Amino acid sequence: MQYREYINERVHSLYWKEDLNCAITSLLIFSEIFKIDLDLQILDAAIGMPGAGRYGAQCGLVTGSLMFIGIKGKENGLEHEAIVDKCHNFAKDFEKEFGSLNCRDLRPEGFKPDNPPHLCEEITKRAIMFTLNILAAKI
Repeated sequence: MQYREYINERVHSLYWKEDLNCAITSLLIFSEIFKIDLDLQILDAAIGMPGAGRYGAQCGLVTGSLMFIGIKGKENGLEHEAIVDKCHNFAKDFEKEFGSLNCRDLRPEGFKPDNPPHLCEEITKRAIMFTLNILAAKI
């Protein structure tokens, strides 16, 4: 897939110019690539997703991707159970590729008050490319 440069530039821009989180960044990039409009409420719902509001739980890269699997799955006419199966397989594949689904494990340096902003830029780029390949091939 020829999107690596686009993803690299877009993640950097959405992080540093718009100060968005990983879940919203992922959703926006997927919606742009697949030309699917997202309702503002979807983006609003993703505000607290990364790590469950920085609690360190499920990563926003996972939750944003899972949301988009549902969105794209419905766009493509998939039934409820097929989307559930695709989400299950995605989570399993993501964990195998990145070692965890949890923000506290994936985030460089974890969560400290003095962390610089956007520590997850590089893993975000990798995770979006990983998810894009799954979305293009299987959904």
